[in-house]
Amino acid sequence: MAKLLVVETSPRGDQSISRNMTRRFVAEWRTAHPDGEVVVRDLTETNLQFVTAPWLQAYFTPDAQHSPEMKAELRLSDELVSELLACDHLVIATPVYNYNVPAALKAWIDSIVRKGLTLGFDGKGLVTGKTATVLMASGGVYTEGSPIRDRDIATQYLRLLLGVIGITDVTVVAGGGAKAVDMRETTMDGFIETLQHELEAAAA
Repeated sequence: MAKLLVVETSPRGDQSISRNMTRRFVAEWRTAHPDGEVVVRDLTETNLQFVTAPWLQAYFTPDAQHSPEMKAELRLSDELVSELLACDHLVIATPVYNYNVPAALKAWIDSIVRKGLTLGFDGKGLVTGKTATVLMASGGVYTEGSPIRDRDIATQYLRLLLGVIGITDVTVVAGGGAKAVDMRETTMDGFIETLQHELEAAAA
């Protein structure tokens, strides 16, 4: 049975373009995988922690030497890693803030890049045989031919980090120009419809 892990990052609820992209994607994925399971990790509802000195101490201490406090420091990270390792297809749905990903998504990434679990001690990624789709909503348009193409830091960053842990089959559905929805130059449904073909292909 195929398992889809959806990582949501936007704090905007129903007004979020990336979350509406996710809804369309998941609907298409369920059609293609009627017996599949969908797991949602909403980062706005997760008590994510940023990297701290106690967290790093626990990270660099062998498991056999972990104190109860160290285990507590890594408990959420362990949970997030388990979700990732259990899925077949990872979806990251995110807005772009100042050319890069939101802080919550960076915190999630810092939690799931773990030596010995997702990253080998030789530097090779351990999360292999999986597919990833990035659903990205941005005010700017960064696709090929754009005059601000070089500002597409978010896509480069996510491709790099996913590749580092071993996920190289990555599709990006770029919802550029999403500010048109907020400016009421188009409707949410109308904007999502322009991405329908890409969402269908990525979900298949």
